[in-house]
Amino acid sequence: MDYGLSYVDTVYKVLENWYIAFAKLTPKLVVGILVFLFFLFTSKYLSKLAVKIMHKVFPNSKKEGSVVTIIGIFRFIIMMMGSFIALEIMGFSGFLWKFIGSLGVAGVIAGVALKDLVSSIFSGMLIGIDKAFKVGDYITIGNHSGTVQEIGFLTTKMITDDGKKAYIPNQVIFNAPFYNITASPQRRIILDFEIPADEDVSKAQQGILDVIKNLENIDKLETAEVNFTSLKQGIFNLQAKFWIAVGSNMLHIKSEALEKIKKRLDADNIPLVTPTSINLINQANEQANPNDKLGL
Repeated sequence: MDYGLSYVDTVYKVLENWYIAFAKLTPKLVVGILVFLFFLFTSKYLSKLAVKIMHKVFPNSKKEGSVVTIIGIFRFIIMMMGSFIALEIMGFSGFLWKFIGSLGVAGVIAGVALKDLVSSIFSGMLIGIDKAFKVGDYITIGNHSGTVQEIGFLTTKMITDDGKKAYIPNQVIFNAPFYNITASPQRRIILDFEIPADEDVSKAQQGILDVIKNLENIDKLETAEVNFTSLKQGIFNLQAKFWIAVGSNMLHIKSEALEKIKKRLDADNIPLVTPTSINLINQANEQANPNDKLGL
């Protein structure tokens, strides 16, 4: 028996089987490689296009590397999709699903951990697209008021009235109401006053209105008004409303109005309600009937 020939035949058959298997697999390999190359070039083109769009929507993002980082993440995701599809075409689906299964738990953990991050990123994109406010606008978000300094992917930066730099998460802005003061060129000041009902409230009303009409930087004088809004527990509530000129300092005018109205009411001997301005005991009756106080 020629053992040498048998070994050669065995090797030949193995190589022949490999050749046949490779010949059958070649079309799938070619198609899989073509699909992978398609995703490769597509992701590169889409990433460049996305960077241009982001820089157009967020001009300040040109100074940051966050845009490139985020686009790189999305490009990686596209490449992973292309790789999975290519492996499926090549017939390596068993390996593919085992790999996906091993990533399942990690994917769930990452999804929960990055939920707020992704939400803030998309909120920032929507804010940039909606253009509800822009850099330089004076806005109010919750308890924060100030001038917008920068609109980023994760946070909006603003300088508050006291000079502090506040970082507001975009998710908070997108999910809650906010006010763009700059978008409304005309501003209206509303002041509330409480006056005891036993005072001359009509005189107080006219006095407040006279002060308002003589203030500087007041617009639409004919629309200035002082109205009674309620009467509770012997107290009249008066509300003054008036418009100020565009570009005027609202806080300065409001302060001036309060100061002058207080002086006018003092001159007219009309007091404003304070926690001690209402006496629940008639002192004249108390002095006339001291025994009543003692319960006699």
